[in-house]
Amino acid sequence: MAGNTLEIRHLSVCFPSRRGEAQAVRDVSLTVPEGGITGIVGESGCGKTMTARAVMGLIRRPGRMTDGEIWLSGRDVAHLPERERRALRGSEISMVFQEPMTALNTVMRVGRQVEEAILLHTDLSRQEAARRATEMLEAVGVPEAERRTRCYPHQLSGGLRQRVMIAMAMACRPKLLIADEPTTALDVTVEAQILRLLKRLREEGTAVLLISHNLGVIAQLCDTVYVMYAGQIVEQAEVRTLYDAPAHPYTAGLLGAVSSLRQGRAADSLKTIPGTVPDLRSLPAGCAFAPRCPRRGPECGMRRPEMTEIAPGHAVRCLRTGKEAEA
Repeated sequence: MAGNTLEIRHLSVCFPSRRGEAQAVRDVSLTVPEGGITGIVGESGCGKTMTARAVMGLIRRPGRMTDGEIWLSGRDVAHLPERERRALRGSEISMVFQEPMTALNTVMRVGRQVEEAILLHTDLSRQEAARRATEMLEAVGVPEAERRTRCYPHQLSGGLRQRVMIAMAMACRPKLLIADEPTTALDVTVEAQILRLLKRLREEGTAVLLISHNLGVIAQLCDTVYVMYAGQIVEQAEVRTLYDAPAHPYTAGLLGAVSSLRQGRAADSLKTIPGTVPDLRSLPAGCAFAPRCPRRGPECGMRRPEMTEIAPGHAVRCLRTGKEAEA
């Protein structure tokens, strides 16, 4: 486990309901190396955010982690008492949530919110914490940081709120930062600023788990990418390999859709993946992607594929990869 800040092994998360148990995350394994940026990509509802919440220990009941291990810098944190798990959040592991307006306290000034994160995990006085909060806002590129500390969240733009969230997450210099869709709904200029900030954090030694449906963002930042579909990892590869030679038909479909958008095609000629994501309470007997797959064969509806390494560092969950797909 040396060299990995985060290692997830065979993680599963389920949510009971009247219509059956929803398998939100199924047998997910991934690693984030020290000082690296690892990406998780996939459609909405594929299990990306739920994986992150499991790492943070923030799965809301009645959801529960039913299997797996979560190791943070060589320590199994998944089975710690809640009191110890809570102490890790903010100090050793932090998360930038998808929508800062709902994550920030709307009736508390943003400077005080950053201060509270610092006071919770350090021995600094409130005056020292206020000074650190201003320094953190300056560090993430908030202009006129001291004045902005007195603002409420609704008085800031989306980009500034996102920077406040990153400042809070980084206030105690955690080993791991989880960024969940950090550039959603931001204009391209602000998006570029946030991406530069994440790169700088990596250069300073922070490991980053980046969650996104934006393949362009993933391509710019990540070293390794995990593609998720219906709660499972379906492909894992270094970023260049994934974009140059996707092995899973779902990955190929995602990249094809992005390519057609870049080529400026008319709406009626855009490449899309047919069909819809399966109901997680009643998954197909075979491969979850089979009903939408252009490559499917008879075996795909009967047998669930396992992750198989097809090259060093490149693994795929598909029964018809390589020679089988060409037959």
